[in-house]
Amino acid sequence: MARTRTAARFTVPLVAAATLATITATAPAGATTPRPSPSLTCQGKGVDAKAEVRARAETVIDAPLSTIWKLQTDVERWPSWQAHVTEVDRLGHGPFRPGSAFRWTTPIPPNPVTPATSLDITSTVQQLKRGSCIRWTGPAVGEGLHIDGVHVWSFEKVRGGVLVRTEETHTGEQVDANVPFATGILQQGLDAWLVDLKAAAEARPCLHR
Repeated sequence: MARTRTAARFTVPLVAAATLATITATAPAGATTPRPSPSLTCQGKGVDAKAEVRARAETVIDAPLSTIWKLQTDVERWPSWQAHVTEVDRLGHGPFRPGSAFRWTTPIPPNPVTPATSLDITSTVQQLKRGSCIRWTGPAVGEGLHIDGVHVWSFEKVRGGVLVRTEETHTGEQVDANVPFATGILQQGLDAWLVDLKAAAEARPCLHR
């Protein structure tokens, strides 16, 4: 039972997604959960169809697509605009593309069943279409916890800016043991990521929108 309660308090948006530090906070305003619709894909590949833990979120960002794309793919700079990402290391060189991998760390705040610790996430880009979509996968490992995640992002120019949509699934013994709670926590993480991305992109000065 202790392992189940511990896992339920973790959120691992592997793509990165949002962050474990949001698990004790109320989901921030600014992102919305869309109505049910077909799963997001990137070059024909989507999230884990068999996963029980899944969440989606979307928001419109009033900023150039190039700005949003740069923020999202310049992963080493995530800590400068995502408060709950403490460290990111690219595992390789060159442009952000299929095969690119990166390791990042997010804190786990203290809670009634575990002390403060951190979660190490390794994400690998599987599909990418520049300015349109990204799909990455990878494990997140912490004390007594292992999660496998699949995360898809899409970017579409719309009236008023860019519609950014994201969908993620988690699988693993601990999260599967409490699907409703784990799903709610994942949703909070995705919402938080979009709120941070929107704030960072819209704060960037731009002469031509």
